[in-house]
Amino acid sequence: MDKNTFLAEYNLSESDLLAANITWDELALIAEEYKALEGTMWDLGKSFIDEFLYDIETAGIHSYRYRTKDTWHLLEKVIRKKKENPKKFGALDHTNFYKYITDLIGIRVFFLYREDWVYFHNYITHRFENDPNQYIHDRLNDFDEDPDHYYIAERPKAYKRTGDSKIYNSKEIDIITTGIYRSLHYTIKYKGYYVEIQGRTLFEEGWSEIDHDIVYKEAEDDEMLQDYSKLLNRLSGLADEMSSYFRRMKQEREGSK
Repeated sequence: MDKNTFLAEYNLSESDLLAANITWDELALIAEEYKALEGTMWDLGKSFIDEFLYDIETAGIHSYRYRTKDTWHLLEKVIRKKKENPKKFGALDHTNFYKYITDLIGIRVFFLYREDWVYFHNYITHRFENDPNQYIHDRLNDFDEDPDHYYIAERPKAYKRTGDSKIYNSKEIDIITTGIYRSLHYTIKYKGYYVEIQGRTLFEEGWSEIDHDIVYKEAEDDEMLQDYSKLLNRLSGLADEMSSYFRRMKQEREGSK
């Protein structure tokens, strides 16, 4: 993808590059370096799953999937992050981008019931060191160069929707209220790189994929599609609640026998 095609594809302009204080030549170098790493990233994601998530019952999840970040999405994120927070991301370049971008390897774990998050949370925080003194604050200077040191590198976060009942109740998690988004986030340092894990229900994942495929990619400014997406999101939330009620009814009936 050449410069003009990239800018048009992601609705960017030369002024965005100036605001991010980055040149196209530097972005091209980041893309070149990342493409050389992509195979390693893919293998690391598979290795992480084989080592920690393959036994889904032990991990407390229904299922999982993983991906490595698309090169062009990486460049768009670099521009966006450098624009939004030049103090934090100002030194990001082709030699160190993997120290700043923590979701080059992304894993999603899925729960059948929304309250099942706690099983995975307990599992992941017991399998990896979770010491707040090790959380990264300065992406460059806090980077641990030891590839054999596996640990939780950022304070876990839980995004919940406006109006949600109290779902997450751990003091180890930062709770962030958003309009429509619900998901758990963990950043793990693993074999020299970061792995981002997101946890959500199957219904939440279905809405998220449709929203990303239609609204985010095609019509981010289309008010009607935005409204339909919010409606679908509310339906997915109701489906999550109904699933929990079904299970509670089943448990109560089994307990009364």
